[in-house]
Formats: sequence, structure tokens, C-alpha cells
Amino acid sequence: MITQNPLTLLTLVREDRFEKLNEILERFKVGLNHGLNERFNQLGTLHYARWFVLQESSFRDKTAFAVPVRLVFSSNFDGDIETHVTGLVTVFPEYFDELYECCEGYPDPEERNTESRKNYLLKWEVKTTAFYVGAPGRSLKQILQEQELKNFIWQYINKNKWEGMSALKIKNAVKDEVVKHPEFEWSKRPEPTGKTNWPGMILMGLIMLILLPVIIIWLLILHFFYERKDKNCYDKRSQLNDDLVHRLEAYEDLINQNQFTQVLVMKPGKVRLITVNALMLFARTLIKNLFVKGKLMGIPTIHFARWVLIDNNKHMMFFSNFDGSWNQYLCDFIDKSGWGLTGIFSNTVNFPKTRFLFTGGAYDEEHFLAWSRGTQILTQVWYSAYHDLSIKNIVNNTFIRNELHKNLSEKQAQLFLKRF
Repeated sequence: MITQNPLTLLTLVREDRFEKLNEILERFKVGLNHGLNERFNQLGTLHYARWFVLQESSFRDKTAFAVPVRLVFSSNFDGDIETHVTGLVTVFPEYFDELYECCEGYPDPEERNTESRKNYLLKWEVKTTAFYVGAPGRSLKQILQEQELKNFIWQYINKNKWEGMSALKIKNAVKDEVVKHPEFEWSKRPEPTGKTNWPGMILMGLIMLILLPVIIIWLLILHFFYERKDKNCYDKRSQLNDDLVHRLEAYEDLINQNQFTQVLVMKPGKVRLITVNALMLFARTLIKNLFVKGKLMGIPTIHFARWVLIDNNKHMMFFSNFDGSWNQYLCDFIDKSGWGLTGIFSNTVNFPKTRFLFTGGAYDEEHFLAWSRGTQILTQVWYSAYHDLSIKNIVNNTFIRNELHKNLSEKQAQLFLKRF
């Protein structure tokens, strides 16, 4: 199985090039609708990418120190990081030169080559704290191939008459038609789909059971010595910066997918840092062993999500790529995993009032939605390799591929046809 990976780069921006950098990013955003998308597509391994400028004014809440201006690049891709970055600077050398000339220490023109560009970018890499993949193991190539197969079968079914034929006969006719086309030879090889790692989950459960007394004491300490003293968010939607909200909304719901970029200030102290790191370890374990079938805590709309602690753990960035609207996305989180959101984000400044780490917080929907919008920032450039595909589509297409060449019963054939 192909491994999908995240890359996050935080690069210092030259003070004298700040305005120019924003102009370039604006041009790139427009360019995504006029040919730049095709350049991204040439990589063949890039699922999503984004650029935005991070500065002190990006944080709604007061930071503990002066925040330098940085250009942030984030991508989700197949394979290893070095190959990915080499591909970026090979396919887009002029774009990366133009952007990163605005940043500190970029190689001079006479020193620029694939290796020097790659080494420069990798120097600014920051570690991902937790990373979720909605369709683990599915490369971009596989996703696009399986969608092509699904479309081919759908067209074949629609242009023929099947009255009086059983589902099994229709399914076998579909298989015979696909076999005639050598471009679909790859479909004969079944692809593994995510399976819950029950031994891993049982082991985690045993560890949690052993640690339960410590966890209970820790929750009591958090509540009585920290949460009760916290300053909490009681903002409403009407109290937010209207200009920022309107700018954010202007770039939402333009296609079937949306993106979310959030920057947060961490609450100070070792207790909070230990808590959030423990929760990130818990999240990584669940993602690896349980959330492997296209759903994160029961939510079937998230393609990729990422948490990144930066600035010596003083700040947090959160990125996601998801299906549907912003409001639906966050309300799904509240309904199905409000405790998880509360556990992680209650360790950031001005989160809605939380009790015992996992209650309150996100379940205070009015203030949580206002907090989420208030800490969201504008993503200046965003690329998606498959605008019209949802996570449900991607998972379903793999099942179509795997069932196509299997010997199915009549009932199974009926289920197969329902996938279209």
C-alpha cells in the first residue's frame, strides 16, 4: 500500500518583500483557475496543497512573544518527503523561485538547481503532531483510476437495456465488458481496504485501564486548578470581525470540497503541554488502528486533517480538507466527536468553558462555532486534485474495483449495482 504523508514548511519572510509575496499568492490563486492546476496535476502524487502567510495579526488571541512573518506551505502527498519536494521544485521551479525569493536565505539565481531548492525547503520543515488520512493506502493514481472505472461502468449500464435480467447477469456482463478494455487491466488486482487493528485496540484499552487512576487524578487537577481559572470564549457570530468572516465565506462552497486553516495560542504551562501531547498520542493511536475506513470519529467527510505544534509548542495550527459546507463539517464534529474536539482544543486560549477536559467546550455550539470562525484564517492558495470526489466516493470506488472480478451471489450482485 502507498503511504500518504504530510509536509509543513514555515519559512521566514523578508520584511521588504511582504507586499510582493501577497501579490504573488493572489496571482497564484487566480492561476489555479487558468492553467496552474494542470501544473500541479503533473506531479501525479499531490492530493492537496495550500499556501498562506502567518503573522502576529493572524492570531485572534494575544501571543506570548512577537511572531515573525512566515510563509506556510502544507501538502498531502504519496511517497516520501524528499521525492515529493524534488518533484515540486522540478515541476514548478519558476513558481518556487518567485515565491521563495521573498523569504530569508533563498539561494541566489546562479546557485539554484534542483538540489539547492530542495535543501532550502527541507530546512524549514516542521514536524506534524497528528495526521489523519480519510482513504489510507490509496494513491492519487489509484483514486483517479478507480473513478475512471466507475464512470466507464456507469455509462455502459446506462446505454444498455437490462429488462428481465438478474443482478448477477448484469454484473457479469459489466465484468466482461471491462475485460475487453486493456486500459482497465489493473482492476483485476484487488486493493486492500482499511481494517480495524483489534489487537492494537485491545492493547490500548488495557493500557488505558491500567492508567485509569492516574487519568482520573489528572482530570481532577485540570478542572480544579486550571479550567476553573481559565478565561473562556463567549463570543457570538455577531461579535466577530465581519470583514474577515465575509472574506472567508467568499472562498467557501465554490466546489464540493472545502478547506479549513486555524491558528491557535496554546495555554501556558507544562500541565497543558503534557495533556495535549498525551491526547495527540491517543489520537495517533486511534487513527492508526481504528479510523481506517473513511470515518474520523464517525465523520465520513474528511480527506486529510493535521495538527501541528509550532514555536516551541506555544502555538498550534490545524488544517483540514473536507466535503460539504463549513457549518455542516463543524456540526458533524460537535454531534459525533465533541469530546475529542474539546479534549484537544481546550488546551488553547479562550476556548469555550470546559469541565474535566472532555465536557462543555465544543458542546456549547453557539460559542464553539464563533470560536472556530474567529480563529480561522484565510488560506491564500488552495489546490485539490479531485474537486468532485467525496471520501464516500473514493471508498465506494475501491469496493467497486474489488468486487468487479469476484464471484458474487445474486444478493451480492444487487449490492454491487447499488454502488452506482
